[in-house]
Amino acid sequence: MKRQLFYFTFLALLNNSCSRDESQATPYPLQIPQGLPSMVIPADNPLTVEGVELGRKLFYDPILSKNNIQSCASCHLQSLGFTDHGLRYSVGVDGIEGTRNSMPLINLGWSPRFFWDGRALTLEQQIFQPVTNPIEMNTTWPEVEGKLNTHAEYPNLFYKAFGIERIDSVHVVKAIAQFIRTMISGNSKFDKFLRQQAVLTPSEMNGLNIYTTEKGDCFHCHGFDGSGQFTDFSFHNNGLDTDAEMTDLGLMIVTGNPGDKGKFKTPTLRNIEVTAPYMHDGRFATLEEVIEHYDSGGKPSSTVDPLMKHVGTGLNLTAQEKQDLINFLKTLTDEEFLTDPRFSAP
Repeated sequence: MKRQLFYFTFLALLNNSCSRDESQATPYPLQIPQGLPSMVIPADNPLTVEGVELGRKLFYDPILSKNNIQSCASCHLQSLGFTDHGLRYSVGVDGIEGTRNSMPLINLGWSPRFFWDGRALTLEQQIFQPVTNPIEMNTTWPEVEGKLNTHAEYPNLFYKAFGIERIDSVHVVKAIAQFIRTMISGNSKFDKFLRQQAVLTPSEMNGLNIYTTEKGDCFHCHGFDGSGQFTDFSFHNNGLDTDAEMTDLGLMIVTGNPGDKGKFKTPTLRNIEVTAPYMHDGRFATLEEVIEHYDSGGKPSSTVDPLMKHVGTGLNLTAQEKQDLINFLKTLTDEEFLTDPRFSAP
């Protein structure tokens, strides 16, 4: 009886000890710039100082890849809005080129779906995939877990962040997701303009007018609804190809719905100045080429978006209006975000 009592007392003390260890992770003081809405954080993955810092370390560590040669940051460079060095397609650990452009990692804490085709419904789901993708990191989660569990630092860091004794893929993903949710851009010149802390030039103001009216037709998909995200988080066929030209079916690959053929996620325009090349396949090298595409009206197809109202006619912007629109888009560059040491390699 005494032995049983000792055993249950020991278990109670152990459980209490584990609870105290788990609760030692410090809540992360997420600071959301004025003009952006509050962020919904998953209840099963709250932001903590230890978790965010662990996620940052993992994001920059090639240990997650086959042969330890490629990290998340390899294809997502901070100074370029966390895109891939101006490359049209990223190259994986085995030198294999992908088929889509590396998306910017900006304000993803607000996004309801991920990837160009929306196949991931949460940030955590998105982070799981590159590790095992054969043309990206090309490894297995058991292999990654083995390396992390025998590492000199990671077991202690995971214990501090999550109170776990053995590292698993779920907690690797949770840590990286925590870090990415802190990567918030909200201090561009245009943000300061809205806060009456900066003044736009006449050209930038005219570009804003073009952007927010039917003259430019930008705001329908790239939002001007007060959310500050410059995306509607939806999927559109923006007239890049005719039906005969389409080789990437986009959202249709996920849904199986022929009505989704050629639809891709609307990317944010924040930091668009530095995230070239553009579109899901990186076909446009410059903002000038992007503007020319929309000014031409785009190409007709069976699923081209109704918001592309100028197919066949074009916008007919003048050279000055095109430049004004580009000048406005450049006001969305957030130098603080692109250089913030909190998002840089530890």
